[in-house]
Amino acid sequence: MTSYHDDLRLAHVLADAVEPLTTSRFRAQDLVVEQKADLTPVTDADIAVEETLRSQLKRTRPRDAVQGEEQGLVGHGPRRWVVDPIDGTKNFVRGVPVWATLIALVDGDEPVVGMVSAPALGRRWWAGKGTGAWTGRSLTGARRIQVSKVRRIADASMSYANVRDWGSIGRREEMLALMDDCWRSRAYGDFWSHMLVAEGAVDFAPEPELAEYDMAALAPIVVEAGGQFTGLDGRPWCWSGNALSSNGLLHDEVLGRLGNADETS
Repeated sequence: MTSYHDDLRLAHVLADAVEPLTTSRFRAQDLVVEQKADLTPVTDADIAVEETLRSQLKRTRPRDAVQGEEQGLVGHGPRRWVVDPIDGTKNFVRGVPVWATLIALVDGDEPVVGMVSAPALGRRWWAGKGTGAWTGRSLTGARRIQVSKVRRIADASMSYANVRDWGSIGRREEMLALMDDCWRSRAYGDFWSHMLVAEGAVDFAPEPELAEYDMAALAPIVVEAGGQFTGLDGRPWCWSGNALSSNGLLHDEVLGRLGNADETS
């Protein structure tokens, strides 16, 4: 099996490089916020972080392609780095500390390295194919994480983003019913929902609308922690425009209630 240890180390180096940028602009009085064509916000921090990541990758991995939220795909080949400079920009803009830089390496169609750097929470989560999933402030003092062993929806804790978004795919009532049937539901949102799944603190997290750069770094962490990460159509990884992460034991049941496999087959 191909080793991605060097790429995972590089992901830590990249996170080290951009954390000073994000933390210095978080809650800054002069933060510049603009609106993109899709009506989502973008800040000067988003742009600066992506430019820094692209510059570092051009120097250290010149043969790899780079895909980012703000500047799209540059380069070609089987290996590409997929980055979201600030996942949770709306939180970032409002001073909520739940935001992160997402860095992933995709080899072919498989995300093989995932790095989630959330400096305002004082945490990172990371994984490489075959290395297990880990969390901590850095490589030093990290601890390995695993998904939960909860087997019943009635005993499960779920996390989600915005219930309103489920109406866009015609699953709002199904989502509300699932929330009612769970032991507990909380809207931790964005990357954090899925990292809590990987840690075993949450048992599953469905998302109705996501881009590749929102998911590519999350998927290998959940999978290396022993869970599953698919689209709502059951397709592995992050290529379906939506997602379900889970401990694996609840995956099929949640897909049966929220999924759309019969609509896309």
